[in-house]
Amino acid sequence: MQKQLTVIIEREGDGYVSLCPGVDVASQGATIEAARDNLREALELFFETASPKELQQRFHEEVYVSRMEIAVG
Repeated sequence: MQKQLTVIIEREGDGYVSLCPGVDVASQGATIEAARDNLREALELFFETASPKELQQRFHEEVYVSRMEIAVG
């Protein structure tokens, strides 16, 4: 079964951090591509090993990513 998941990748220091907020799984890499590939591997391992109960607890069916403007300072 294939599933569409939301992925967020952001620069952190000299590398990139990747996050799938739908199941709270994260990874990292030296490049955007490496961070994405490492997250894919982490997600595949998670789905292979997680119990049905853990999947039910951690899987968020609806995840929205948005931008917000606020005053700073």
